[in-house]
Amino acid sequence: MVDTNAGVDSKSTERSFSDKLFLFIGSLAYLGFVPVASGTVSVAVAGVPLYLLLTLVLDLTVSAYITVVVAFSLFSIWIADRADRVLGEKDSSRNVIDELPGYLIALIGLPVTWQLIAAAFFIERAIDIVKVWPASWIERRLPGGWGVVLDDVVAGLYTLAILHLGVYWAPAWFGVKVAEAV
Repeated sequence: MVDTNAGVDSKSTERSFSDKLFLFIGSLAYLGFVPVASGTVSVAVAGVPLYLLLTLVLDLTVSAYITVVVAFSLFSIWIADRADRVLGEKDSSRNVIDELPGYLIALIGLPVTWQLIAAAFFIERAIDIVKVWPASWIERRLPGGWGVVLDDVVAGLYTLAILHLGVYWAPAWFGVKVAEAV
């Protein structure tokens, strides 16, 4: 006899619609279930396009961009908290919505160039993975979604500082014309 439930999480069949919805959003349409580097994959597949949508398609001003990023970060805290409860884990690798605010923060007020988009991706991911202080402290000490998201915010802020310094000191490395440099 063939087991039709093979490979299916038995809890997933018991979940309510709202639990499934929180898990769908928290995992960014199940990107979080990619078996390797789900956080990195989620930033590449969802974070970069979201940044391009906000900056190139919607052409938000810096203040509007910051407002959207703050609102999205608060939304992510709520979703991350609920998705982790559904999964029964703190900062589950399958709950990846928390990765996006850090990446979006890393690019605040910077010109849109492929070099900066790539640099933000690699630097923010490295800082987030290493958990540079106070990120590790925040992740351990703050409850629920707050700890899950704010450690990524710290990585984004560090990256933001690094990239602004980089654009100031070596704009050409980041594809920025000297007249555009901060």
